[in-house]
Amino acid sequence: MKGDGVPVHNVEIAQTLNKLADLLEIEGANAFRVRAYRNAARLVESLPRSVADMVAANEDISELPGIGEALARKLKEIVETGHLAALEQEEKHVPAALSDLMKIPGLGPRRVHELFEKLKITDLASLEHAVREGKLRTLDGFGEKTETRILEYLNRKTQTGNRMLLVTAEQVVESLLKTLRGVKGVKRVVPAGSFRRRQETVGDVDILATCADSAAIMRRFVGYEDVAEVIAHGATRSSVILRSGLHVDLRVVPEECYGAALHYFTGSKAHNIAIRARALQAGLKINEYGVFHGEARVGGATEPEVYAAVQLPYIEPELREDRGEIEAAEKGQLPKLVVLADIRGDLQSHSTATDGQAGIAEMAKAARKRGYEYLAITDHSQRMTMVHGLNATRLAQQIREIDRLNEKLSGFRILKSIEVDILENGELDLADEILKELDVVVGAVHSLFTLSREKQTARIIRAMDNPCFHIFAHPSGRLIGERDAYEVDLERLLHAAKERGCFLELNAHPMRLDLNDAYCRMARELGVKIAISTDSHNPLSLDFMCFGVGQARRGWLEKGDVLNTRPWSALQKLLKRDG
Repeated sequence: MKGDGVPVHNVEIAQTLNKLADLLEIEGANAFRVRAYRNAARLVESLPRSVADMVAANEDISELPGIGEALARKLKEIVETGHLAALEQEEKHVPAALSDLMKIPGLGPRRVHELFEKLKITDLASLEHAVREGKLRTLDGFGEKTETRILEYLNRKTQTGNRMLLVTAEQVVESLLKTLRGVKGVKRVVPAGSFRRRQETVGDVDILATCADSAAIMRRFVGYEDVAEVIAHGATRSSVILRSGLHVDLRVVPEECYGAALHYFTGSKAHNIAIRARALQAGLKINEYGVFHGEARVGGATEPEVYAAVQLPYIEPELREDRGEIEAAEKGQLPKLVVLADIRGDLQSHSTATDGQAGIAEMAKAARKRGYEYLAITDHSQRMTMVHGLNATRLAQQIREIDRLNEKLSGFRILKSIEVDILENGELDLADEILKELDVVVGAVHSLFTLSREKQTARIIRAMDNPCFHIFAHPSGRLIGERDAYEVDLERLLHAAKERGCFLELNAHPMRLDLNDAYCRMARELGVKIAISTDSHNPLSLDFMCFGVGQARRGWLEKGDVLNTRPWSALQKLLKRDG
């Protein structure tokens, strides 16, 4: 918490650390120093608790994985002042906006430095101008493909607009909700809209409240320390923009209207229109104030009342996209959606053997603490040289280490695994001889994203042909808002997986959420089971599972559709392949 009372969110701390890492890297600083800041940023983003709260409670931040005393002091400095002296010092040498250029695929630190030194490019605007003027082609190594990638990124950024990742919105909104729930007389404070439907990104947030005194909660809302601008301040509705850029509306509704209002503001628009049309056919009217027969209110205090009025069972928020959920409800065929408590283990995580931030034993302890029965350690294979990927010798050593750890464990199993690279020709990055010793083999594409749709698809299917192959990780390769999916025929991959007895991953990392909801549903319809995995690089990132479950629910997945809702004995049978 800054001295002026403005809360500092984890996402802001991470952004500060990443920006410092970017500027240091552009300047050519020590790689280990840069990596330390990036690892710290990744850790802070994944923390289930606010760093500001930890500082306020005088907790020892240096005990967090990968955070020593020097980094702990910097985190505390950001929380208490809202600034970082080390970053401000670096900005005297390197323009801060150059950090934005580092997000563009193909523009590493050396290229960004060259753009700054030779073309005086200092931000995205000057970069776009230089591209359109053809100036980049005057530099060695900057050709038409580089220009195309830059323009594609800038166009995507424009289209994405002010939408933010769900995980970022959640960090920002939860602080506000906690504040509003603390106002005297407040009964309920509930977020609605795309936030409640667990969409991948959030443009704005609607919050509904019921309380005895609307004036008190409205005063607290517009006076909230994180508010950058008050758009409107009324008796029952107010609207603000937070410092993060998130637009938030607060509405106070009467108890008798609560369910109808929650339904209305949760959406989606298409779902609501379909429900209202169904109500009209029954001689009713449904709006944000209730369910009406003529002028008489006949329901709307709860959401189930709204659905019951049109002869439907309750429909979960994640399904409300007008994609067949109303027809399914009418036929009594709504899925019983998977819930977080169904998850029995995590099938992708990393240790310090490659790019993780904790040892195997520590990762296992954290998984066990979450009630899991197993955890797969899927460190990278040898082709990933930048993270010191495992060759056959090192993997064999890790297998023996896991065997020793498992001998000491009861009721929990560390799975011997690998995230093995799929090479251009479809072969796996390690020989079958060592892969056969593993419990789970997770295959992944980490290179050659620009292959044609046909070549990329064929490459992955050839990898699936290998009987050692079990799960295809982050199948589209996208990073939400940062990197588009590579060209690949996912429907064909799903059919190929079914034919070969393979599975696909739903990567729960909030920047991936890969598979998307549409392909999750397609997988369910085809009978291809999905592994919801966090891709954790530290113990705290195991909590990303909730985002994967939210995406799975949007994709209509039930408990039985998800691989890791099974105990290890049942999962082990599913992983057996002929050949």
